[in-house]
Amino acid sequence: MSLPLIIFYFFGILSAAAAIYIALTKNIIYVAFSLILCFIGLAGVFVFLGAEFIAVTQILVYVGGILVLLIFGVMLTNRLKGEKLVSQSRQKLLGFLVSGMLFYVLLQGILAANFSALEWMSAESGSQTGLKTLGMNLMTEYVLAFELIGLLLLIALIGAVYIAGNKRKEDKHAA
Repeated sequence: MSLPLIIFYFFGILSAAAAIYIALTKNIIYVAFSLILCFIGLAGVFVFLGAEFIAVTQILVYVGGILVLLIFGVMLTNRLKGEKLVSQSRQKLLGFLVSGMLFYVLLQGILAANFSALEWMSAESGSQTGLKTLGMNLMTEYVLAFELIGLLLLIALIGAVYIAGNKRKEDKHAA
């Protein structure tokens, strides 16, 4: 077994183990951190599959943005209520049946797919849209859009912290 294959399996097992832990744990904070591990593992798998742009986008968008905001939200609501956030598990049997059926359908689709046709199509098109050219286009032609989105997210984060801070001050004055 070669080293790249071992690393590929490591990322795959990391993602699968983190996903299983997400399904089995009840603590919301542990779910958020396990989701970060799952997304990092999937980004590693995407790198080994040759989809570097998807891997970088997944790290930036999901891990860097959405999950950090989720963790801040969970931590702020945990402080406001003063009690531990724990999810309840309901209808486990139905969940296992639905996930088992979905796994079966996806496995049948993967086994029936003709992946050699995809390689032939990409080789014939000869397009030179690599990660470098895509990055150059995004950072030259579309840099203003990225800056505006970053500013908008920063304003939303500051607003969320301000609203949570006012709620705590109102609770102290009411008591």
